[in-house]
Amino acid sequence: MSMDTASRTSRGPVRRTERALAPDLARGAMLLIIALANAAGVVFAGEPGLDATPEGVEGVLNFLLFELVHARGYPVFAMMFGYGLVQLARRQDASGATPERVRSVLMRRNLWLVVFGFAHATLLYYGDFLGAYGIVGIVMTLVLLRRGDKFHRIALALWALAAVEVLALGAVVAGGILTGPGGSAALPAGHVDSLAAPGYLDSMLDRLAEWPTHTLTVLPFILIAWLGMWAARRRVLEEPARHRSLLAWTAVLGLGAAVAGGLPAALISAGWLHVDESAARLIMLLHGGSGMFAGPGYAAVFGLIVLRISRPGPVVGALAALGRRSLSGYLFQSAAWLILLAPFTLDLGGRFGSPTVTGLVVAVTVWLATVLIAALLDRLRYAGPAETVLRRLTYGPRP
Repeated sequence: MSMDTASRTSRGPVRRTERALAPDLARGAMLLIIALANAAGVVFAGEPGLDATPEGVEGVLNFLLFELVHARGYPVFAMMFGYGLVQLARRQDASGATPERVRSVLMRRNLWLVVFGFAHATLLYYGDFLGAYGIVGIVMTLVLLRRGDKFHRIALALWALAAVEVLALGAVVAGGILTGPGGSAALPAGHVDSLAAPGYLDSMLDRLAEWPTHTLTVLPFILIAWLGMWAARRRVLEEPARHRSLLAWTAVLGLGAAVAGGLPAALISAGWLHVDESAARLIMLLHGGSGMFAGPGYAAVFGLIVLRISRPGPVVGALAALGRRSLSGYLFQSAAWLILLAPFTLDLGGRFGSPTVTGLVVAVTVWLATVLIAALLDRLRYAGPAETVLRRLTYGPRP
């Protein structure tokens, strides 16, 4: 093969020996957070999933969901998406591929993610993120990928601006709670027609209408993915020992902001705080805005965890195996909600006692099933089925 021919070729997907532990561990573990959030949403046919009249343990569960789960799981995957985009491009560059060839591979992968997202939303679950990942990935490939370090510092400036805005909103909310008249308003939660549909065909038609709107509303997570891109350029999760201080501060400040910003909404959801309607709307804005800081916060925690792991044991290995098959795990979850929780199928959330408790038990069970399946596939040296299809569509047939 000539040098000219070699420079035009691209290599195939990442090999197992090339993968960093921290991103895979984060993806595998955080799929539990995604499961808890989505199962609650399906049970209560809303976004976020909320039991409006909690009693006893349900109030505690509501509190934990709003503090640690709702709007706090997807930012981790948004960060990992941006991180992975840089890793993929770096491996292609190292193989000798031209920038045009690298761009072609990335564009093809992201376009297929949009197709995956449309199929996922149509057939299984309205709250799809794959289509939005594909669109954001296209923008990042064309606009951000080949920029220099100075340009990427814009992401840090935007995050600093977001922190100031959240802090200011938090001060307004705190002042309103302390001096406001009180009230009995519930937290604003959107009703999702497809989750309450009486039949599968009805739910599918609803999802076809819901998917474009949902996708447009989540596209701003490009700011979160951009931070992941910035981190990947510095190999923060691949070389956590070199970035121990950065990871520690990010974990404390990121999760601290997410927990503090989510506290008012968590207290209302548990029935322990009572405010009027205008305050409830502001509190939900604060909850959503502060949630983005959970992305770098949670990711940093897994970077720190990896520093303490000299040799992955069976638990870490199984979680990382799921992380390597996170697309398959994500789609498996959506199929499980349709079969187990939809009102026109088994409707487990409406059959056994507390819908909140039942939904969360189902979520944990489904996630544990994906962990075990991923561990088995890893032992047999099989990739996830969704990953296999996406790689084949992205890279073409390989020996």
